Order: sequence, then C-alpha cells, then structure tokens
Amino acid sequence: MTDTTPTTDADGDRLSAHEQRTAVRERYGQIATESASCCGETGSCSESPTDTSKKVGYSDDELNAVDGNANLNLGCGNPTAIASLDEGDTVLDLGSGGGFDCFLAAREVGAAGHVIGVDMTPEMIEKARRNIESNAAQNVEFRIGEIEHLPVADESVDVILSNCVINLSPDKLHVFRDAYRVLRPGGRLAISDGVLTTELPTDLQSDPASVAACIGGAVSIPTLETMLSEAGFTDVSIEPKADSDEFIREWDDERDLSDYVVPATIEGAKSGTESHP
Repeated sequence: MTDTTPTTDADGDRLSAHEQRTAVRERYGQIATESASCCGETGSCSESPTDTSKKVGYSDDELNAVDGNANLNLGCGNPTAIASLDEGDTVLDLGSGGGFDCFLAAREVGAAGHVIGVDMTPEMIEKARRNIESNAAQNVEFRIGEIEHLPVADESVDVILSNCVINLSPDKLHVFRDAYRVLRPGGRLAISDGVLTTELPTDLQSDPASVAACIGGAVSIPTLETMLSEAGFTDVSIEPKADSDEFIREWDDERDLSDYVVPATIEGAKSGTESHP
C-alpha cells in the first residue's frame, strides 16, 4: 500500500519507498553526526534549539529538564503537552531522534512507567542511547526500526507520541495501522506534524530533499482523517497550530513555506473496554 501523495524525483519519475527512506536516513544520519538542526533543507539555523523549541510549544522547565544534546531542534510541536501522560504509562515515540521527547515523557510516567523510542537511523539511535546516561533515564530505551514496521509487541503501549516524523514516511496508512496494532485497548495517539493547507508546487513535490526535510511528504487534514479512520482510530482530532508562520518561514531561505504547510496536533484513540479520561 502507498501514501495518497505521489513522490517523484527531479525528472518526474516516482521515487520508490526505498529511495525515500534512503533520503531520510542519510539526512538524519548527518544531523545526528554533526549535531545539526532545523527541519528545512536551507533554513537559517541562527537561533539556538532552545529559542526555536519555545516557538513550537516547549516551556523553560521542559527545556531545562533534559541534559545533553537530545534536543536537535527538529520538531514542529510539543506532543508531550497534549498526551496527558499518567504515572505508569508505557509510551512509544515514533521517530525518536536524539530522545528529547522520550526523556520528557519519562518524567511524566515515572519509575513505574516505560518509554520506547523507535528510529530507523543508526546514528540517531547511538546518540539517543548515549543521552540515556546523561539523563539518568532508567525507564527509557531506544530500538532501531521503521515506523511502518514497529519493533513493538501487539497491544503493549498506552500512548504513542511523534514529532514531525510521520510526514517523512512513504506509507503513512501503514504507520497508523501499525500504531493501532501496538496500542492497548483504550490507548491513544498524540502527535505533532506538518499538514498541507494547499497543494505544494511541483518542484517541492518532486524533490527528494524536500521529502527528507518535512515538506514534500506532508498531506492534507482530510487525507490524514481518512487514514486514521481506516486504521481504526476513533475520536480523531486534527488542530492546526495558530501563530506558526514565523518558525515555518525559517525552514527555507528561498520561499515562504507557511503558504503551504502548517504544524498541527493530531489525536486519536483505540476503542476498548478502558478509556482515558
């Protein structure tokens, strides 16, 4: 199965899922190695990760709570702020990067809880695992794997987080179906991601670098709603983030991407005998 938005290369030929994943893996492997930041391919990185993270919704307390270089300034929101985590929850972060959201979630779930980060980039997994020690996070682990094929047991997770990652997948419906598989009945999805507000220019749709930089693979809110419903999720809510134009513009020095993409909070639930208040 494939995403509803075709992805093509600069000559107009469709990129395979393997080619898309390779572009993403190479980009984020470089970011992990060089401790680079900024989601956009050509965007300005003059601001520190702390400055930009405040714009997407992190508090000073959250930013000061995580040690090391876990915050790579790659997100477009703060999924832990909408997740309503409880002590003892098992949490899964899709595309966990350096582990920043995992370490924030670990504070909320406490020693009785457990946090799993999954990322397909080996360099990111290595960085995140080093950050476990600097954060004394005994309840966090990182596993290498693709978010379409999660290395997680069926019905073993209470909450799934993700921060500007699902739009990188060539098969978003499969991501949501596998997310549904690993959630316990009554579990929920709480993610931040970029969504399209209008059709992208052809050159952005056909640029592998754009796909790897959070733009070219984004889809519209109605498309996401359909995918989530087909995957089995109920109580679906997708809310665009207000006043986000400023930091979206920083993703590209050559054009205003806020004309096409807006960050949004995306939530859904897996029905079951238990429900979260």
